[in-house]
Amino acid sequence: MSIFNINLHEAIYSLSDALDLVGVTHIHHGKRVAYMAAECGKRMGWRGQRLDDLFQAAILHDSGVSKTVVHSRLAQFEWEEEQQHCVEGAALLETCPLMQHLAPVVRYHHTHWSALEELDLPLELKLSANCIYMADRVDVLSLAFLVDQSNLLLGREEIRNKIIAKRGDWFCPDLVDVFLELTRSEAFWLSLENEHVNGYVSVWLAETAVQAMSFEELRSIVRIFSYIVDAKSSFTKSHSDGVARLARLLGEMLQLTEDSCEMLELAGLLHDIGKLRQPDALLDKPGQLTDEEYAHIQRHSFDTYAILRNIRGLEKITQWAALHHERVDGSGYPYHLHDIGLALEARIVAVADVFQALAQKRPYRDSLPPDEIMEILNRMVGDGKLDREVVMCVSRNLQTCWQVALTA
Repeated sequence: MSIFNINLHEAIYSLSDALDLVGVTHIHHGKRVAYMAAECGKRMGWRGQRLDDLFQAAILHDSGVSKTVVHSRLAQFEWEEEQQHCVEGAALLETCPLMQHLAPVVRYHHTHWSALEELDLPLELKLSANCIYMADRVDVLSLAFLVDQSNLLLGREEIRNKIIAKRGDWFCPDLVDVFLELTRSEAFWLSLENEHVNGYVSVWLAETAVQAMSFEELRSIVRIFSYIVDAKSSFTKSHSDGVARLARLLGEMLQLTEDSCEMLELAGLLHDIGKLRQPDALLDKPGQLTDEEYAHIQRHSFDTYAILRNIRGLEKITQWAALHHERVDGSGYPYHLHDIGLALEARIVAVADVFQALAQKRPYRDSLPPDEIMEILNRMVGDGKLDREVVMCVSRNLQTCWQVALTA
């Protein structure tokens, strides 16, 4: 069983980058909320693990959001059904042993303080969740000035007054008072600009060393990434799982090492994370894509690389995941690598991706039967697109591959 040396903070940071892709106009929202929540927490006297947990929960507070239509509502100061993404985010974090302690904070990060006070929950949990809620709403109010006026200092009093108006109802009075102390400083507001908040998060990253993780522990983190992207569209639901299972199976059939097979499974789970940038309507489109739409889709594998490249210890997995649309004749994207530049594992992920996509119902066609899929794969081999050895392995084990690709 493989042991991976991973910095958990780097993984969380990259997950935040993935969530940023969902809201193109709200980049670094999670990081800004984490910065503000941490600064308020420090003023409250919180230290050590409590402060670190607050930062982690804040940077992941929107992990229950995959769809652009939902993300657009987050930019409203108040909206109906705002609790749904809190429930989904908490449920997702519950699946990961290394992050499940953050789930209760995420679950209540949109609950008003007046309601929280009535709940039988630890005070520390209530304060952490409410601190993130306040920071989240401050960032939403700040967005108009960051985007439209490029000078947040012009809007600070308006933002402060709106937070004051919710003191005691939405937000804990002590947290509001701490926020008002902090925000007298111009430096607080200027630090919300992208380059400064990134620097703040970089310091947080540098304070944590790598830790040894089992394959199961790392997979539980990776599954959070894959679940978020698969939840974006009903037509891609379970696609990443299917690609992961099939890629691992093919690796085993081709007698790769156990380490390589485990990494193939992780690469399959991660390969489409860059699709979070794609609009929901584009992924659900029932007809053929226009040239402009196809050009938009083509960036998703590069976005996968951009998200994952900051996690040390996942270098090979990142490469195999990001190259799933490369073709052995150099006609793929985004790098146009030829066969000599494509590891066998990258070719396996590419074949698994094509097979699973063809086996799964999509908005523009029904699921294809195994024999028809095999015809397409063989044609792609003849055209120089897919690896012959990998496709021959599929052919020899067609029914097994079909079952593994579609079995939940």
